[in-house]
Amino acid sequence: MAEREEQFSRPKARRRFAMPRPQSKDRFGRFTESFARGMGTPAFLIGMTIFVTFWLGYNSLAAPAAQFDPQDQGFPLLTLVLSLQASYAAPLLLLAQNRQDDRDRVQIEQDRLRAERNLNDTEYLAREVVALRMAMRDMATREFIRAELKAFVDDLDERRDRDPQ
Repeated sequence: MAEREEQFSRPKARRRFAMPRPQSKDRFGRFTESFARGMGTPAFLIGMTIFVTFWLGYNSLAAPAAQFDPQDQGFPLLTLVLSLQASYAAPLLLLAQNRQDDRDRVQIEQDRLRAERNLNDTEYLAREVVALRMAMRDMATREFIRAELKAFVDDLDERRDRDPQ
């Protein structure tokens, strides 16, 4: 019995190895948002413009043997690269938009709940103010108490004058 009590009085032994942290299930979602955010910047558009200009310039001005994307064939490799980029960009942008819509929906719901709480608090306070105003109307004012005391004193004086003892 004493051993059991001693067992419970000691702190539990710590694990030697930390449990591996689970990988974030949302990593891909964060990637899509950063990708979409990056594609919407002027730097990306300027970079793409420079890239395409260099590509077209090199393959137009270089000797036909040095061209890696022949001009006479209509730049098929550039077309393929841009199509591939667009085919990946569109779904990633849609995924990022869906995540933003979900966040907006949650935010709207939180705003609605906050507004409902504020309305309930405001209604409660309005009822309390009305109750206080009603209680103040029933409350005796200074003038009322003075008038009552004066009437009481006059009544006492009148009694004293009638019954002098």
